[in-house]
Amino acid sequence: MTETNFQKITALREHLGASLAILGHHYQSDEVIRHVDFQGDSLELARRIPRLEARYIVFCGVSFMAETATLLATSGQSVLIPDPTAHCCMAGTAPTAKVAQILEAIAKTGRKVVPLAYVNSSVGVKALCGQYGGSVCTSANAKIMLRWAMGQGDCVLFLPDKNLGMNTASLLGIAPQDQAVVDVRGTARLDETTLSRKLLYWPGVCAIHFRLKPEDVRLVLEDDPRPLIFVHPECDPDVVALADVSASTSGIIRAVDEAPSGATIYIGTEDNLVLRLARRHPNKHIYPLGAGYCSAMLKITESKLLDTLENRDRHQPVLVEPGVAPNARKALETMLDVMEAEA
Repeated sequence: MTETNFQKITALREHLGASLAILGHHYQSDEVIRHVDFQGDSLELARRIPRLEARYIVFCGVSFMAETATLLATSGQSVLIPDPTAHCCMAGTAPTAKVAQILEAIAKTGRKVVPLAYVNSSVGVKALCGQYGGSVCTSANAKIMLRWAMGQGDCVLFLPDKNLGMNTASLLGIAPQDQAVVDVRGTARLDETTLSRKLLYWPGVCAIHFRLKPEDVRLVLEDDPRPLIFVHPECDPDVVALADVSASTSGIIRAVDEAPSGATIYIGTEDNLVLRLARRHPNKHIYPLGAGYCSAMLKITESKLLDTLENRDRHQPVLVEPGVAPNARKALETMLDVMEAEA
């Protein structure tokens, strides 16, 4: 009888023991998640890296997550990703050269600009954050990090997800007249009104959460006025305003865990997680709000994970250019330091 991929991976994990650590984001499929040693959101997984002693760190997620792992890993560790082409499209909305152009334009006005990049960004953008004295954030700690960033200079450039920025600003009570979305088209249009604001947004969005509209929530409420609505803060602010809970993936998981038995819950985030929660809570009625699946996350499959493990010493490790690594690492370590101080 031929061994299945599951059996082969299980055998390899047993053989490699402590020399292997497999990390998986909540948006991974069940066939991949069942093999991971650590499952979590971006913040939880980033915090894991400095404490890992494994020689091989296999990251089941998108490429920016594996780059983050490389920045935080030691020189003796090899970070591998089963599919290097699993790129986050949101990260692609903020090219490093364009971000550098905007930061330079703001700095030339004499204002101290502090960039705060969502971890869904390239390593080059993270390096710019470190260079300018800024940092990075996740959806789980955006409130803490934005509050920190607002105290570091004259204005903050939050990027690339404007929805997460706007929803976080709302939690902090930042006035609308102090906010503006930067026009990054062409040579960029930074007028005096925009430049005078305290909080500037890059105009990027998540392709998955962008699909959710207020009408999706209203249709659910019209059909049943009693459901709970849980959404991710990458959703449009108008969607968040209609929700009972807006939280990171880990926050959504906690909210579902704490919901009463028999509750009807509609969840606005990636469907792999939503359907997994539905199976985990058969005593609750859990449905996707309609975000769908992340095509980049779906590139990581069980067969690709097996191939990575079998060819771990021949598989190309995730590398970060030496020229950008120090500043990118600085931005990440600043986030971890701020979070440790808040703990």
